[in-house]
Amino acid sequence: MNKSVVKQRTIGKEVSLTGVGLHTGKEVTITFKPAPENHGYSFVRIDLEGHPEIEADANFVVNTQRGTNLEKRGVKIQTSEHVLAALVGLEVDNCIMELNASEPPIMDGSSKYFVEAIEKAGIVEQEAERDEYVVTEVISYVDEESGSEIIVMPSDEYQVTTMVDFGTMVLGTQNASLKKISDFKDEIANARTFSFLHEIEMLLEHGLIKGGDLNNAIVYVDKELSPNTMEKLRKAFGKDNISVKPNGILDNLTLHYPNEAARHKLLDVIGDLALIGTRIRGKVIANKPGHHVNTQFAKKLSKRIKIERRNKVPKFDINQPPVKDVNEIMAMLPHRPPFLLVDKIMEMTETGVVGLKNVTMNEPFFVGHFPGAPVMPGVLIVEAMAQTGGILALSTVPDPENYLTFFMKINNVKFKQQVNPGDTLIFKLELITPIRRGIVHMQGNAYANGKLVTEAELMAQMVKTKNL
Repeated sequence: MNKSVVKQRTIGKEVSLTGVGLHTGKEVTITFKPAPENHGYSFVRIDLEGHPEIEADANFVVNTQRGTNLEKRGVKIQTSEHVLAALVGLEVDNCIMELNASEPPIMDGSSKYFVEAIEKAGIVEQEAERDEYVVTEVISYVDEESGSEIIVMPSDEYQVTTMVDFGTMVLGTQNASLKKISDFKDEIANARTFSFLHEIEMLLEHGLIKGGDLNNAIVYVDKELSPNTMEKLRKAFGKDNISVKPNGILDNLTLHYPNEAARHKLLDVIGDLALIGTRIRGKVIANKPGHHVNTQFAKKLSKRIKIERRNKVPKFDINQPPVKDVNEIMAMLPHRPPFLLVDKIMEMTETGVVGLKNVTMNEPFFVGHFPGAPVMPGVLIVEAMAQTGGILALSTVPDPENYLTFFMKINNVKFKQQVNPGDTLIFKLELITPIRRGIVHMQGNAYANGKLVTEAELMAQMVKTKNL
């Protein structure tokens, strides 16, 4: 299903929020700032020398004990998920988040306050088109140890369903669904984090809860409350009395929804999958999700997207007249048959070019390479890519007929598929750096039958013939 072009968005102005950090127990401030196109999300530690920046990238996830924690070159960001979920939920593509500590404030354990702050800053449209990965087949990840599983399947828009089963009497099986991302603010954003009493006891025991008085977490009582635990909880909550409600939660909070736990897990999934770095058009179904399985899935999807995009075959309309036909190519290139290895130029911009060659059994190299098993030599595929790139390079000078291009260097060459008679080769060349002093540095990819067959990094020099 084709959708109209959607532009990227950032926030209109800076906005700050102050609260207590869950890990540190200290007051921390987060400042959301507008970011340029194609920036994505990043965190900046303004409390550290040099203000190091950590991109919201699944590859920086170091542990998922209590939230999704990122680390880059020794600099950490803890519990990133609630903030990222708010940005995704409001469809903000680019944002810089400045922090004066290792974590955003926990606020009430949901995304609600971050959503309010972002809306207060205003959301503005940018010029560039939004990057979106369209899911075309089911992709899954299973964590054998926990039995957690996440899949994403084709859908017309980004949807998320979570199914949680905690195996306890007090909190059994719950489900939550988000049919469209525009419902995030009203249906998911205010779902708060939760814990079980046995987890709280352990954290209290080890002095790991410092984020205020626990009023940012729903506590499910899954075991008998001992007098000792009651005393500790009274201190942690700053209350004289602690009791358990009929629905099995401590009386510090009232549930917003009967399935608030499942909704919060859905919020976490959205925040963790923001680390993929690309919008998803697909339906995510998460069974027993958690930060570990979420971020492992994000890493898998991120890697897959990078590979698919690198191997993506350029699409063009073969019924359109070419930008340059073979005669126009020969007017620019000195090569002649049988060593002219590009038939048409299909597209050309200031930084890239797409060419085409129809490979037939009449090619002279098939006589000896190999008798009875014709395969186009890989070096000639590289040569054909270079000739295609040469068209782009020579189009930058007023008198291309007076120039020759010579190879200087070829790096990172990979031959992935055979090319045989009857194949149509498509060459896509893009400048890695602008052309300077006649030096042309390009990334070249060759495709046939819908697959990447050869890739190489090419460097050549344009030389005026009278200088030879």
